[in-house]
This record gives sequence, C-alpha cells and structure tokens, in this order.
Amino acid sequence: MFSITFRTLVLSTALLTGSFSFSALAQESDYSAKDLNEQLVMSTLWMQASAEYKALSYQAFNLAKMQFDQYASQHKGSKKIAVIVDADETVIDNSGYQAWLIGKDFGYSSKTWGEWMDAAQAKAMPGATEFLNYVASKGGEVFYITNRKASGLEGTRKNLKDLGFPNVDDAHLMLNTSTSNKEPRRQEVAENYDIALLMGDNLNDFSTDFRTKGLAESDAAVEKNKALFGTTFIMLPNPAYGDWEGKVYDGNWGASAAEKDQMRKSKLNVWQPTK
Repeated sequence: MFSITFRTLVLSTALLTGSFSFSALAQESDYSAKDLNEQLVMSTLWMQASAEYKALSYQAFNLAKMQFDQYASQHKGSKKIAVIVDADETVIDNSGYQAWLIGKDFGYSSKTWGEWMDAAQAKAMPGATEFLNYVASKGGEVFYITNRKASGLEGTRKNLKDLGFPNVDDAHLMLNTSTSNKEPRRQEVAENYDIALLMGDNLNDFSTDFRTKGLAESDAAVEKNKALFGTTFIMLPNPAYGDWEGKVYDGNWGASAAEKDQMRKSKLNVWQPTK
C-alpha cells in the first residue's frame, strides 16, 4: 500500500508541476539496489580512510576512561562496577561488510550478515581494546549487549576474543534472543552491578526514551537527555546505517530502492539560491 501511495504521490506532484516525463518514470522504476548501494561509498570511505573517524573513536574512548575513573573514585556501593557496550560500530568495525555491498544488486540480508559474523573478521574500533581492558584491570566488568542474533554467537565470540577484549563469555555476551529492545538486558545487568556508563552508535543502545517512531521524536528525546551525553552515554560515530534510517522511511524498510532514494533526499535541508 505504501509503495503504491508513494509512487502515486510522486507522479501526481510531477503532473501538477509539469515536470513529469515517461523517461523519468522509467528511470525511477529501473533504479536498483545496486544504485542505492552507491550511496554507501562516501560514508564507508570516511569510516575506512579518514583520520577524522579514527580520531572520533579515540576521543570517545578517552572520554569513557575519564568518566569511568570519575565514577569509580566516587563509587560507594557494594555492587561491582559495570560498563555496557554495544558491539557493532561501537567496539568492532563492520565497514568491510558495508564496502562489500557496494556494486552488488542487493542490500543487507540476514544470510549475508550471518556469513560476515561467522567469518569473525570485524576489526576493533580504535581505542576500544585498550579501554575495555583498562576497565577490567580496575575491577570493572564489561557487558556486550548487542542485537546480533544468537545464530551469530560463535562467530561473535571468536571475533571479540581474537581482538583481545575482556569478559567474552556467556555471562557477559548478551545477544538478541527474543527482542531487539535492550532494556531487559540492561536491567538484568543492573540487578547485580552499578552501571558506570553505556557506549553505543545507536540511540537505542542507551535508553527506552529513544525507542521512538519518527525523526522528530528522536530529536526531542536527545534534547531531553542531552546532559547524559558525554557523561553516562558515550556515542560512537556511524554514518552508514542505524535505526534512524528506518525513521526516514517511516518504518517501511520494504520500500523499493527508488522509493528509499526519494525518501532520503526528501529529508535533506536544501539551500535555495535567491538568484
């Protein structure tokens, strides 16, 4: 229904503005997943080639270390201290998978993602291994709350262990076994630990406040929680993918490549020259 409505809206607008042409309609219908994947080039290139990306990662983990030390110095509870981290694009870098999609005429799928997880080839985010081992050396424990599915457990465990991360065991590696909502898993950790900070690349890595349906609601949730960023919440950069993309599509992940292209561009704030 959405697909039909969207095409109808585009066609109606084109007719009203006089910009309609059958060649344009043919181009829209021929727009493929391969075409859409070309939009991954700049974000993936930035993640893999720019020193700025590496600097932002180091900055996040340097800040995390300062916040952990401050929390630990003031901690008076009887519980152990925990740090909760997401996995993908927080402590491990999956940009190799994103780069692999470029030039392919298909997008993300659970099948190919499963193969990537099994390959256990994700690299450590700059600064991640040092910080997580620092936490462990100070008596803290690291919990990996990730929405990787249980089918990826063995590959994920191997990948994290090979990278030298601490606490990679069944108690600390908490994958998605029933729900993508991470709050139950965060609460499970909170029963026995005092949580010093949370790290993620996605707002849903931090709080249910961010389980919103639209971009405006997400923006409002960030404003509400702005004092927590850089203190309790440490955000890592990820321009390639995330829950935010689904909000651009109004939740319609099944939209065609052409529709996704149009919806992405419709959210851009475009400069309008006066002359």
